[in-house]
This record gives sequence, C-alpha cells and structure tokens, in this order.
Amino acid sequence: MGSSSSSYAPKTIYLDVDGKVQKVVFSRHCSPCDIKELLCSSSNIPRNTAVMMVNPEGALVSIDPTMPTNSPNFLYKVVPLSTAQLGEKEDMFQNALSQVAEQFSRAFRINELKTEVTNRIAMLEKRVELEGLKVVEIEKCKNELKKLRDEMTSRGGGRVNCPCKYNFSDDGKKVTPRRDVPSYPKYTLSQETIEALKKPTFDVWHWEHNEMLSCLEYMYHDLGLVKEFNMNPITLKRWLLAVQENYRNNPFHNFRHCFCVSQMMYGMIHLCNLQEKLTLTDMGILMTAAVCHDLDHPGYNNTYQINARTELAVRYNDISPLENHHCAVAFQILSLPECNIFANVDPEAFKQIRKAIIALILATDMARHGEILESFKQKVDNFDFTNEEHVTCLKMVLIKCCDISNEVRPTEVAEPWVDCLLEEYFMQSDREKSEGLPVAPFMDRDKVTKPTAQIGFIKFVLIPMFETVMKLFPQIEELMVQPLRDSRDHYEELKQIDDAMTEAQKKKTENMSLGGRKK
Repeated sequence: MGSSSSSYAPKTIYLDVDGKVQKVVFSRHCSPCDIKELLCSSSNIPRNTAVMMVNPEGALVSIDPTMPTNSPNFLYKVVPLSTAQLGEKEDMFQNALSQVAEQFSRAFRINELKTEVTNRIAMLEKRVELEGLKVVEIEKCKNELKKLRDEMTSRGGGRVNCPCKYNFSDDGKKVTPRRDVPSYPKYTLSQETIEALKKPTFDVWHWEHNEMLSCLEYMYHDLGLVKEFNMNPITLKRWLLAVQENYRNNPFHNFRHCFCVSQMMYGMIHLCNLQEKLTLTDMGILMTAAVCHDLDHPGYNNTYQINARTELAVRYNDISPLENHHCAVAFQILSLPECNIFANVDPEAFKQIRKAIIALILATDMARHGEILESFKQKVDNFDFTNEEHVTCLKMVLIKCCDISNEVRPTEVAEPWVDCLLEEYFMQSDREKSEGLPVAPFMDRDKVTKPTAQIGFIKFVLIPMFETVMKLFPQIEELMVQPLRDSRDHYEELKQIDDAMTEAQKKKTENMSLGGRKK
C-alpha cells in the first residue's frame, strides 16, 4: 500500500523568481506542457513562451514529471529563450525536414529504378524462354558427343567435379523469388550414370547438391514431362533450386533424402514400365510429389509437434501437421511465377494436378500406413488401370514405397541412412526428455540399437508393403523385395551377435561379483 500511494504524491520544486523563493507543487502525472505553463505563471512569464530551466550551476534541467527535485538552498530559474535561440532551433528543424524530404525523394527514385529493372528483366526472361525451348531439341543432337565426354570424365566416376556455387545452410529459410537466371553447373551424365539412375542400386552418397539438381532436371526431360507440361527449362532450373533451398540441413530429412526418394520413384517408373500403364500427367504428379514430399521438415516428427503443441500442430489441428506443411511450402514455391513449372497448364488441369500432389504427400504420414496398404490390398488382385480410384491408390503406395525405401538399396548405401535417422531420433528424444514430453522407445538412445530399430520395421512394414506391390509388378522381386529380405537377415544376425555379447558380459559381471564374495 505504501509504495502504491507514494506514486501519487505530488512533486515539489523551488524557483528563483526575481530574487525570491517560489514553491511550485505539481502531480507526477502532469504532462510536460502543463508543467511548463505552471512554471511560466509562477515566474511571471506569459503563457506559451518558449522557456528553459537552469540550476544555479547553469546546467539545463528537463521540464517534465521526472525532473530532479531541489531545495530552497538550490533554486532553479525559468528563463525565456531568446529570438536567436529560437531561430537556431527552427533552422535545425528545417534542416531535419529537408533531409527527410530528400530521403523520401531518393526512395521514390529507387522504386522507379526497380520498376525499370524489373521490366527489363522480364523482357530478357521472355527472350531466354524462347531460346530455352530449343534446349530440348539441342540435347538430342548432343548424344554422339556424350560418348567422347564420357571417356574424358570416366576418371571422375562419370561426372565432372565442380565446386558448389551455393551455400547450403539450415537457418530460417523463406520462400523467396529468384530473379536471376540459375547458373548451377550443367553436368554431362555418362551413359553409365543414366542407366544407374534407373535402378534401386544407385549410390546417392557420391553426389554434390548441384549434381543432384542436374540429375533431377535430367529425369524431368527424360520422362517427357518438360514437353508434356510445356515447361520453360529455365523455370524448371529455378524451381529445383527453390526446392533445394527450402530443405533444411537435418541429419535425415534433408535435400539428399528428397533426391533419394525422387530417384527411387524414377527407378520404379522404369522398372515397373509405368510409362506404358499411366499417363504423363500421372508421371508428373508422382515425380513432383516425391521432390516436394518433405519440404521444410523441421527434424521433429508429428508426435512431437502434437505433444509439444507447436504452431504447425495448432495450425493443422493435429492432423498430419508436417505433411500439410510440406504441401503448403510446395505450392508457395509454385505460386511464384518464376518457379511455376505448371504455368502453361490449363487452370482446370492444374487444379487436378494440385489435388493429386497434395493427396500423395499427405499419404506419406506413417500414421495412415495401415489404412492405405489395406485399401491397396483390396484392389491389387483385380487391379484396373482404367479405374481412377485404383490408380490413385497405387500412386499413394508408390510414394510410400519410395519414401521408406532405403533398405532396398545395397547395405553400404542403406546403412549410413540408419545412422542419420537414429541421430535425428535421438535429437528429438533428448528434447522430449528435457521438455517433459513422452518418449517413444524406438527413439530413445538408452533403449534402441541399430538392429532392433530395423528388424521390426523391415519385417512388419517394408516387406509386407513391397510384397503386395510385387503382386502387381512381379519384376520388382529381384531388385527390391529380395534386398529387403537380405537386409532383414543381416540385422537379425547382428542382433544375435549383440545378444551373445550382452549375455557374455552379464556372465562375466556375475562371476566377478561371486569371486569378490569368496574373498
């Protein structure tokens, strides 16, 4: 109560008015203008006169409620400002106004310049677009030259090694337009590399970001998607760069994972002869959904988002928050005219493409795994490629297969991905522990091992799904299903070794304990 009432106590100062002491009392809540008027009237100075207040030492005292109090022995004096002083202040004010006006003038000139530059760039891009459309035809003429180039680059594993032009960082990335013409190096892919790209055995670890961008660009040209959707090749480059820039530098869910999933989709399209069974629009939907399926993944899964009540979980009402976010970022990028690879598609057709891409990305939420696989099982024995519902279900299963297909690859390619995934899991579980949230046992560094993490996932998720797809496409057994069975056996052997070592260590500890008691 005491401290509260003291804030309302009036403030007292003492003035020297013509050699006499004048006491002035005012509320601490008075405005500076009110105090100024009070001081003028107390000092016999007309109201609205410009004044200043000085102490006995000649120092200026601010005229406001926070001014320091004084005593009858240390009097303040209110002094009217001279015309010269007022003129000086007015000059300063005019100078300040002139500077502000000049800054505004510059700003408007900059905007005019920006408009002019933007218009010029638009004209240049139009020319580049016309020239760029010739690229597809020119590429066909280069096939004979590729053999010679292959020999020159064979020592480098069939590709040219160039330093990366772009800096790949994980700080807060925003979807921003790129007005410049992309200039990441154009890699000449050898025939050996082109063939390897079509197979699940492709080693994704040997490639730099720019090389992966070039491989993705090649896939779109090779599948006929550039021609089918009348894509500007420059726009395709820009779109791929924007996509790459909006993948974060997570241990697992990063741009290399995006490339991995997209390459597996490209491989399955060739392995399953999907070009003979599905439309080119379906091919474009499959590839684009694969490229965009984990855009801006934060490195913490849906369970964490929901339990921690993050902004994404609140925004999407706990319903596949990450997958919804990936879709949103994907179409934010496509909404930029310079990144819209579907710019020349009919609006109604684009609406259907958008709907299909969203459906595929949402299907990658593992919470829906059982529901989607069961739906496909009911259709696979009497599958009809002319039935839209059947084809949609197949596309959902295909992107699911590609998303979790690492164990299909050779062990030396697949195993590093397990380490990356566990690192991301452990980061999440450590955070969950520190925030007092539930921790899944398969993500807890104190409970999980590489074999235990993989055996159940391969046996009960991967093999059943790929064996169901094998009913429709028997040709995947040798290159995709058998490697999964081999991987399961590999991790079961590792688990047996781990169990034997644990048991031996346990017996050794017991023997040491018994020996200690005998002594």
